[in-house]
Amino acid sequence: MAQHPEAYHPGDSIAINRAYLDSLLVEGRILGAEQPSTEIRLFGETFGTPIMTAALSHLNLKGMARGAAEAGALVSIGMGSNEEMADVLSTGAKVMKIIKPYADTEEIISRISFAKEHGAVAVGMDVEHSVSRTSADADVVAGIPMKLPTLEELKRYIELSGLPFFIKGALSVRDAKAARDLGCAGVILSHHNGMMRYAVPPIRLLRPIREAVGRDLILIVDGGMEDGVDAFKALALGADLVTVGKAVMGPLQENGSDGVRDKILEMTREMQNMMIRTGTKDLEHMDPTVIWNA
Repeated sequence: MAQHPEAYHPGDSIAINRAYLDSLLVEGRILGAEQPSTEIRLFGETFGTPIMTAALSHLNLKGMARGAAEAGALVSIGMGSNEEMADVLSTGAKVMKIIKPYADTEEIISRISFAKEHGAVAVGMDVEHSVSRTSADADVVAGIPMKLPTLEELKRYIELSGLPFFIKGALSVRDAKAARDLGCAGVILSHHNGMMRYAVPPIRLLRPIREAVGRDLILIVDGGMEDGVDAFKALALGADLVTVGKAVMGPLQENGSDGVRDKILEMTREMQNMMIRTGTKDLEHMDPTVIWNA
């Protein structure tokens, strides 16, 4: 079950996001329902679930990737060395590498090239991590300086990658359109664990973004997905994939790859239950009209 924050602090985007997710109600359409399929095909691969791992860092990424792969899920990973990426890829997982907006452009190019040469299925950049949480200064992550990339730089990285490229941190119709025009395959709607105060909940932006870009972009929702009901709501409103981060961190710590596998499978079963209850036979037939605002 989703855990509600104990205290609300003005501008706390995590609490705002949780409250909005909980405000969304689901209409039942069970008559004539069929056993649903949760398969999704992306990047020339078939995945058993649209629930993927968030771009986590600084933990047992190899164990996380192994568990996610066993659950039939796409894996995304965040900050870490090329050697750590190689370890993750060695599990056989299908991996999307999310790269920080390093001030050192050669570091970015090195990581893009490594991902491409070693079998990643997609790459991306979490542009929201280019600016500090509380000032206009460039962010510093683990002692490494970041930089706000220009549109020209982003276009260069996209072209260099030769892979589906995602912008993580898009949180508006404007940015989604800009990502599309740059040649991105998709965007990851995210406020990166509340980096921006009073951020619009990513799930709330799904319908206007989908209406604006049609099927030109893959839309991934990041942030606060705690169970399969959350995932279903996001998918019904237009997401292609949803990420799970905090919800797999505890299982990973307690039971390693088995914990991650079991958590993703549990969420997928919960999502399937909602699909049956709403007469949704597969992911292509998700219908936003089953979602009601309280």
